[in-house]
Amino acid sequence: MFKLNEIKELIELVDKTSVHELEIENEGTRLCIRKPGKSELVHVQPAVVPSLPQVAAVTGQAISAAADNAQVPAAAQGAESAADDANLHKIVSPMVGTFYRASSPDANPYVNVGDKVGVKTTVCIIEAMKLMNELEAEVKGEIVDILVENGQLVEYGQPLFLVKPE
Repeated sequence: MFKLNEIKELIELVDKTSVHELEIENEGTRLCIRKPGKSELVHVQPAVVPSLPQVAAVTGQAISAAADNAQVPAAAQGAESAADDANLHKIVSPMVGTFYRASSPDANPYVNVGDKVGVKTTVCIIEAMKLMNELEAEVKGEIVDILVENGQLVEYGQPLFLVKPE
């Protein structure tokens, strides 16, 4: 298992170099850090096959190809979608973690599309390092869209909800 300070040091190291991706496997845990311009994703998951520590770097061309493929759907949405989003408030993830719509698997979701929310209304939970962090709307309005699925891994700054402010 990687220690938090080790992960931070690796992120800083990758950020200061021309390496675009770093992947490390150690004792059944895999750490992958990608940087198209800056550190963007840190993802730790159990490795399929435990092995001796391995380090692999991917070239910038592979990162560019992956980034180009990821941008195709965004470009296909067109200017109409961008105009609609301009009037909406985005509730974004304050951390990397797992998104949960409810406090437990058998509980009702905190909010659904069409629900009215206040500034202090809890909209979801982000689990990070076994800690459950409640996320509040921080705006008064109506939930227009939920952008992620329950149980999905989310990144820092990733939009989670669209709210039409009052």
